Amino acid sequence: MSLPVLDLSRLDAGPAEAAAFRADLLAATHETGFLYLVGHGIPDDVVAAAFAEAERFFALPLEDKQSVEMLRSPQFRGYTRTGGELTRGRVDWREQIDLGAEREPVAGGPPYLRLEGPNLWPAALPGLRRVFTDWERRCTAVAERLMRAWAIALGGPADLFDAAFGDRPSTLIKLVRYPGRAERGQGVGAHSDPGVLTLLMIEPGRGGLQVDTPAGWVDAPALPGAFVVNIGELLEFATDGYLKATVHRVVSPPEGETRLSIPFFFNPALDSTIPHVTLPPALAAHAPGVTRDPDNPISGTFGENMLKARLRAHPDVAAAHHPDL
Repeated sequence: MSLPVLDLSRLDAGPAEAAAFRADLLAATHETGFLYLVGHGIPDDVVAAAFAEAERFFALPLEDKQSVEMLRSPQFRGYTRTGGELTRGRVDWREQIDLGAEREPVAGGPPYLRLEGPNLWPAALPGLRRVFTDWERRCTAVAERLMRAWAIALGGPADLFDAAFGDRPSTLIKLVRYPGRAERGQGVGAHSDPGVLTLLMIEPGRGGLQVDTPAGWVDAPALPGAFVVNIGELLEFATDGYLKATVHRVVSPPEGETRLSIPFFFNPALDSTIPHVTLPPALAAHAPGVTRDPDNPISGTFGENMLKARLRAHPDVAAAHHPDL
């Protein structure tokens, strides 16, 4: 089994082809929750420049990376050393930098509003901010097209989800480097994403991503120029389980190799609740309900889901800045 490949440019090929694309999108995210997306309009040279800038960041001296370490950020932004993040209580073997929507901090309100705030940008690499601010803009445009395609495919108006995002979507970019090791093992542990939509670009020629399907774990290696797209828990919540937030993981590369990836997460404003979709009867009959896991309760409010995920993944940051949580 392999993931389906969809071409986003079909949305511009006339009404019949656009409708066929939406049907294929719905089928892929109902059946597996994962797909490859080509025809997204982001040029190859922009993709290459993003990976080159990520390489430059990880090649910085440790002191430069530690100058923006996440322990300095109440908003869980910045650099995390290899082995510094957890998934389901187990250590992930990767280093990374987290870059969120650049905003002013929020005082008061629900605890999840503490996630709003600025990034930590390394002074030693001034181009990083320019490259990934542009990447955020481009990926947001792709994500918005997908959200409108899903809205129509689910039987609603194109703007069904717009109000949840408003003019303050919660975007997050991670630059991730997986070092190789002889025993392979957990690069990042099995999990589902806490939000709505993930666009993942994998370094050309690299594998390691695995998707949990009814047929077992399926490899999802890089496809040239393609995003790997998956949905998160909020779209599962919104559709009563018709769309599936699929569990996935990354296996460490072999010893002597590395793997770079750039996931982009497109999510509603922190205080927004994703709307419940009134599914057409033909779809509702195949909606099994939201996954019930007492160890991972799913909320319709994005901020609650995201704060849960951050506190669990980075207990050192939680202890330093949010001991009351």
